[in-house]
Order: sequence, then structure tokens, then C-alpha cells
Amino acid sequence: QSKRLTSLQSDLAHTQGRMDVLHDLAGAAARTQYRGGYFGSAGIQLLLGDHPEHALSDAAQAGQASQNLVNIYETQKTARTELDRQTEAATKSLRELKKTLEDKAGAKDKIQKKIADAERIEAGLEKEQVSGLAQLEKKQADEAKSKWPGSGSNGGPSNDKGGAGGGPSGGTAVSGAAGQAVAFAMAQIGKPYGWGDVGPSSYDCSGLTSVAWAHAGHPIPRTSQAQWQGLHRVSLSSAQPGDLIIYFNDATHVGMYIGGGQIVHAPRPGRTITTAPAASMPILGVVRPGG
Repeated sequence: QSKRLTSLQSDLAHTQGRMDVLHDLAGAAARTQYRGGYFGSAGIQLLLGDHPEHALSDAAQAGQASQNLVNIYETQKTARTELDRQTEAATKSLRELKKTLEDKAGAKDKIQKKIADAERIEAGLEKEQVSGLAQLEKKQADEAKSKWPGSGSNGGPSNDKGGAGGGPSGGTAVSGAAGQAVAFAMAQIGKPYGWGDVGPSSYDCSGLTSVAWAHAGHPIPRTSQAQWQGLHRVSLSSAQPGDLIIYFNDATHVGMYIGGGQIVHAPRPGRTITTAPAASMPILGVVRPGG
């Protein structure tokens, strides 16, 4: 929206400049006619081009002064209509941009308040409760691993930030753009989730996947919904490291598959980028950047 607004404002400035030139040109033509001179057709041809200001030097050429003056005013009228249209479009775009920013800011405030509430609850837990939650999370993770197609390997990809991890069975190295994307995403482990963030200090789920693939030289859509809609879909059983696994029916979460039944992802507000079992959330489908 910001880019569109900038473009509209640039068009607006260009049209306003054209209006100013036309205004001066009309005055010059009127003065020439008043003095008994003529404003020629050659001048009109220049007027209707991209640089009407050059027509001033030809204002004294002979030929049909009255009709040419009418043509100037008609051109002014058309330019004024275009100026009004562009002004309205720019104003509407600015209004939409402001509303979007206000909506996002309001949503972010609500999320941050929920994070603060969750942190207060977490801080008040007894040690036994914390231990119980950790055991529950481990149990859920183990159950999720067993649901992954071809499970049986408990080894995930290498955590070496210099290269990518294994393939779906945990044994195939990744190269090329997919390897670069996986390596980049893995290098972000430990950084905090930031709603709407695209790095370098924090990311949201689709911010991480989109920046990782852009780093690999293959830009992809920014949001998880757009990634689900715009990228090539593959079957779950054929998932390869670098593929993106889209979660939930409304495609509101995404993680990058890194092999061994694992993903790297930015989970949610209040958490950091980490690895997790690929089947730990309801899977909508798998997409492959670059086909």
C-alpha cells in the first residue's frame, strides 16, 4: 500500500506540473492573440506531447489562433479531470493505509497483552508444574513423530549452521537453493518470534520462510496464506528439506521441513525460533518453492 501511494503521489505531482505549464501556456497564447499574433498548430502538437513547456518558443507561429486557443483550454480541462482523479485515488490509498496500520497496531496490542498474561501465569507455576508441562510437551512431540510418514528415524537434520540437514528419512544431504534456505532458517534458531517481523533480529512464521527462500535466491510470497495459494503443492509423503508445511485449515501457520520428520519454525508470540515435529500441528498441505 505504501508503494502504491508513493506511485500515485508521483503521478499526481507530474500531472500538477503539467497543469501549471498548461496554465502558463494558455496565458501566453491569450496574450499572443490579444496582440494580434497567432498560436500555431505546431505549438499545439508540442503541447499535447510529454513536454508541453517547449511549445512556448513556438507561440508566435502562424495558423488558426482561435481554434488553437480552444484546444489549449480543452487540454487544460482534461488535465484537471485527470488531476482530480489521481488526487482522489491517492487520498483513498492513504486512508486505506492508515486504517490498515491502525488495525495492525490494535491487533498487536491485544497479542502483546495476551503474551504478558501468559508470562505472568508461567512465572507463577510451581517447579513441579513446570516439570509436568515439559513432560507433557515431550510426550506430545513423541506422538507427533510417530505420525510422520516413514517415521522410525529419530534423528533430525544437522544443527550445523554451515549446511543443511538431512532429507525426509534423515539421511540425504540437501544442496542447492533448498539447502541454502534450510541453512539460513536453522541459523535463526533462538531468535524471538515477532509478529509481522522479517528479521534480522526477529521473525514471524512466514517471515522466516520467505526471507530464507529470498536469501537462497528464490523470492516467495510473504504470508502463509499466499504461500499456500501461490506455490507448487506436493504430497506429504514426498516432502523434501526446504519444502514448506502449511498448518491449519485457514493456512495460518507455516514451517520449513528440514528432514527427519522435523520442521524449523517461529512458533508463536512469546516463543523463539526452534525445531519441532512436523506432525505436531494439523497439516493442511506441503508446498515447494521453485516447483
